[in-house]
Amino acid sequence: MLVDDQPLLRRSLAMIINDAPGLEVVAETDNGLDAVTIARTIRPDVILMDIRMPHRDGLAATREICAEPLLAPTRVLVLSMFELDDYVYQALLAGASGFLLKDTRPQDLIDAIHRTHQGESLFAPSILTRLIAHYVTAPRLPQPVSVRGLTSRETEVLTLIGRGHSNQEIADQLNIAVKTVKAHITHLLSKTYARDRAQLVIAAYNAALVHPTP
Repeated sequence: MLVDDQPLLRRSLAMIINDAPGLEVVAETDNGLDAVTIARTIRPDVILMDIRMPHRDGLAATREICAEPLLAPTRVLVLSMFELDDYVYQALLAGASGFLLKDTRPQDLIDAIHRTHQGESLFAPSILTRLIAHYVTAPRLPQPVSVRGLTSRETEVLTLIGRGHSNQEIADQLNIAVKTVKAHITHLLSKTYARDRAQLVIAAYNAALVHPTP
């Protein structure tokens, strides 16, 4: 589902997405208020969400969608023209699985949609470092994700997730198969009650498994 108040941009995004194998735009709207209503009706797999919109902004809409039990499988990927730390931070707090800038290349956008649907978190590389630093210095979440009860291997995987490594990079570093990495991530999500990989990153930093680079 596309949520953006610029008709031309929505049309461009729809053309790119509908041309990609296995993807289809099932709904569009120009404001966050309608986005919540439509999402509850059609339950899209992935929502591309703008931030600045009339009636209800994208952050508020994301927060409501991600808090809706009916929409637990739905993932929100925030798109913005603005590379502002607070927007990224608030998007992640709201439950978004990723944040991309609107100047992202078409193929990278398609890849991001697939990765988001598969449960990966996705943030523009240029903002990931500042995002993590912000999380470490900001007040903790009201209900931080617990990392108690993890095995040593799960703790290793969580640490590498917190450092921003992909599944393949984790597999290479730990000398295990990607399939095994995915199994560990599934266990991590279950044990920590995290919604997705983005919340696992938060958990890694809250548990001091990783620290920001000075």
